[in-house]
Amino acid sequence: MEIITVNKIPVEVEWKEIKNIHLTVYPPDARVHISAPMSMQLDSIRLYVITKLEWINKRIEMIRNQARQTDREYVSGENHYYKGIRYRLNVIYQQAPPAVVINGTQFIDLYVREGSTLEKRAEVMREWYRLELKETLKPLVEKWEEILQVKAKHWEVKQMKTLWGSCNHKTQRIIFNLELIKKPTHCIEYIVAHEMTHLVERLHNSKFTAILDAHIPTWRLLKDELNEFVV
Repeated sequence: MEIITVNKIPVEVEWKEIKNIHLTVYPPDARVHISAPMSMQLDSIRLYVITKLEWINKRIEMIRNQARQTDREYVSGENHYYKGIRYRLNVIYQQAPPAVVINGTQFIDLYVREGSTLEKRAEVMREWYRLELKETLKPLVEKWEEILQVKAKHWEVKQMKTLWGSCNHKTQRIIFNLELIKKPTHCIEYIVAHEMTHLVERLHNSKFTAILDAHIPTWRLLKDELNEFVV
């Protein structure tokens, strides 16, 4: 991968075994990424970016404006997502250990002690999200190990800024982004399948996409859905 700068905008360039160039601006930090055919020269990629600058700038502005609206204070009435569903947060004070509970189809109840700081409330929610994602991932990882006839030596959940997941083909170690728990389960499963396919094929080449096509024909739609910004 290489980073080029066009009109003061850093652009990631990744060459793949594909036929057409693909341009994406990823939330939440408006990261600009180009997937280019192996034969495409850097000057041609730069020219392509120049022709798309108006669209890129509009997309960056939209994502950054949305990001400013999503600062969380973890107070009653805030919207929080869990497995693709928007819930209203209820903060309930009690003299007991903190807890998070899904209350029906509309509310998430956050139980904390009186006087809990924003940082403490955020930590309680984050650790609940982490446990929920691990519980969701476990059967999915086992399912795709069987489908692909592979075995992940280790997988874990971490907060990641720019990737939904990563796989080290050599060590067979997979990392899943904690933010996945806010996405629908079918999107979570797509990332599991994607990363575990890297245990078979390291690169995003024709072999890699053929495996996904065979097992998840709609994976491109799932990828687009996953990268939609949620507030």
